[in-house]
Amino acid sequence: QVQLVESGGGLVQAGGSLRLSCAASGRTFSLYNMAWFRQAPEKQREFVAGISRFGGSADYANSVKGRFTISRDSANAAMYLQMNSLKPEDTAVYFCAADRGGRASFVRTRLDDFDFWGRGTQVTVSS
Repeated sequence: QVQLVESGGGLVQAGGSLRLSCAASGRTFSLYNMAWFRQAPEKQREFVAGISRFGGSADYANSVKGRFTISRDSANAAMYLQMNSLKPEDTAVYFCAADRGGRASFVRTRLDDFDFWGRGTQVTVSS
């Protein structure tokens, strides 16, 4: 199993930036394809960005392309989401997710692709 803990959320004005971190512990970090999801009040959890096991591939939701960048650091067992040009519609709880581990290195985007989740970190963007 892997345990995931998000940090870095907060309140920021529109146009500002935040960097989210996801610290992983447990099994070898490079076993897992990982992703960020978010959930706004009264909305379904949605894919934001995903990264393959070894960091060679990444994908983004259309709504964040060009503004967000996902990355991972195997040495520190951490994943990051750099969020620039934030908009009020980016306001949500952001979750870190990992698949079951040991699968092909591939960017996964579906909610049910992921078996392990953090508790989330709140991001609020004011207008």
